[in-house]
Amino acid sequence: MSRGRLSWSAAVALLFAVIPGVLLLAGSSYAFRVVDTVLIFTILSVSMHLIMGVGGLFSLGHAAFYGIGAYAAALLATRLSLPFVATLLLGGLASAILGALIALPTMRLVSIYFAVATLGIGQMIFVTLLNWVDFTGGPLGIRGIPAPALFGFDLSAPIGTYMVCAVVTAFAILLAHRAGHGYYGNALRALREDDQCAGAMGINTVRLKIEVFAIACFLAGMAGALWSHTTGFISPNDFGFPISILILAMVVVGGLGSLPGAIIGAVLLILLPELLRPVGDVRQIAVGSVMFACILFLPKGLFGEVSALAFARHQLGAAWTAPDGRAIGWK
Repeated sequence: MSRGRLSWSAAVALLFAVIPGVLLLAGSSYAFRVVDTVLIFTILSVSMHLIMGVGGLFSLGHAAFYGIGAYAAALLATRLSLPFVATLLLGGLASAILGALIALPTMRLVSIYFAVATLGIGQMIFVTLLNWVDFTGGPLGIRGIPAPALFGFDLSAPIGTYMVCAVVTAFAILLAHRAGHGYYGNALRALREDDQCAGAMGINTVRLKIEVFAIACFLAGMAGALWSHTTGFISPNDFGFPISILILAMVVVGGLGSLPGAIIGAVLLILLPELLRPVGDVRQIAVGSVMFACILFLPKGLFGEVSALAFARHQLGAAWTAPDGRAIGWK
């Protein structure tokens, strides 16, 4: 077996055998809930990685698209009784369509101007969710959202919800991996480094920005749909500005432009506060100190882009092979 296939097999075994096995041995529904949250935020971090780490678009409103997916899935499930798979896909599609529509007038903005535009859009969506009481339930949110079910099988048990989250997370990572590598990923990185130069080389920069933004919003919407179905209740506070900052911190701490870094950042910033829960409010100081230390001493993140690209080429087999066996280029 090649090194790439071995690495992918190990990752699949970890996600679908080792972690659920350990959780079953622990026998704690709370542990399952924490890991489900880690997986959902991994999807959000991976989607932000596509926008900011690969595409170079500084977004401050990502939680809004997370919320759109959650509310779309919740409303479709509670009012139209649509099945879980349909609400999951439609939640992602609703976020992707809204993201593309929002991207059309803003994609010519650059740097901090695009960031401020996404911040304003995110706050508009949050205020709409908070005040459109007849449709969204306002501050009271939406209750009674059904648990995941597939082909008539109830997946509300902890192991069932974990497997659902794991499958969607694996899909998100695979999609981000394929989009972030190859010619498409190279074009995105060229766009990130110098969009004018990329445009002069024949790359349709506006279309590329809209595409990657829509893909990322689709993943964020699916994460929101998972959140609504696994918790059974959502409210606007689940999708406020602090969540956007948390997602952004995951990508920065893990390493900009690094898919493994985005995953590591999500795991760290969700698990660390839970592990420090016994120390009370001091845990927030501890988490902030860890984040500050990461930025201060590891400005490129815990798993930087250069290391991540080398890892993808040599460990995951994401490269063409030269006649002498060397990994070159991208698939």
